[in-house]
Amino acid sequence: MSRYPRPHDGQVRLMTKIARMYHERGARQADIAEALSISQAKVSRLLKRAEALGIVRTIVTVAPGVYTELEEQLEQRYGLTEVVIVDVDPEADETETLASIGAGAAAYLEATLSGTDRIGVSSWSQTILAMVDRMRPFPTRGATEVVQLLGGMGAAEAQSHSHRILGELARMLGAEPVYVPAPGLVAGPDIRDSLLADASMQDVTRRWRELTMAIMGIGSVEPSDVLATSGNAFSPEERSPLLAAGAVGDICHRIYRGDGSLVRGDIDDRIIAIPVDDLRRIPRRVGVAGGPRKLDAIRGAVAGGWVTTLITDLRTAELLAAE
Repeated sequence: MSRYPRPHDGQVRLMTKIARMYHERGARQADIAEALSISQAKVSRLLKRAEALGIVRTIVTVAPGVYTELEEQLEQRYGLTEVVIVDVDPEADETETLASIGAGAAAYLEATLSGTDRIGVSSWSQTILAMVDRMRPFPTRGATEVVQLLGGMGAAEAQSHSHRILGELARMLGAEPVYVPAPGLVAGPDIRDSLLADASMQDVTRRWRELTMAIMGIGSVEPSDVLATSGNAFSPEERSPLLAAGAVGDICHRIYRGDGSLVRGDIDDRIIAIPVDDLRRIPRRVGVAGGPRKLDAIRGAVAGGWVTTLITDLRTAELLAAE
């Protein structure tokens, strides 16, 4: 027996006619109402009934290079708001992987920024720089301000990298750039406290508490080339006890283990960066990273709730899902 009502039962013919006009010919509901001399409310009502009866069926076709099912699997597994998986050539080296993830992050920002966000950004991430390099200027304002999340001063060449990230991102978004007038890592707690007490740093710490979004690289304990030459990286002697404590990665110089728990120590008293509690209060925290060298760090970041959104490559996503 057919699941559809008989032609004289109700208004099946009218429903079908309206459905064809709307879905196949692209006619507006108002035009359909006028053409058929019925109300627009009735058109809307009959379209909904056509869906309920199966006269109209919606099929979502996944475009090549889109991995919605895997993204949803990771979102559910790690309690993430959103996962964005970027298609990367399996034979790609680290530089090519960074470029692809950066392009994916740029597209994500272009699609999701509202114009009212106050955005924090990490200073020393090569992946974030790759994102900025692939962004286009927004036609309208993309955010109100872009604030460094950790100290941006250091060796001249590396410092230009840090400032380029912030300055270029702010320019692309039409936002105000806010720099941290201090290094990310200082010699001792007295120096840190003195710098944090300065009026310019007090302004930055206030802005940290007002952020609505953060865009952050996810670092491994072994620093990237740019961080290693910046003067803001942990020395081998400092990394040794961190590794012994189970450290696998860092976000804004805050070190964590494989389960995402924070590794505390003397280094915390020498860091000039957004405090952990302020970071975790930011509603949208976007982690941008990928590649085999970052797998343990990414796993810890999502397991520990350091990020709410993850942008990564397909191979990394598959490995996270397989565990």
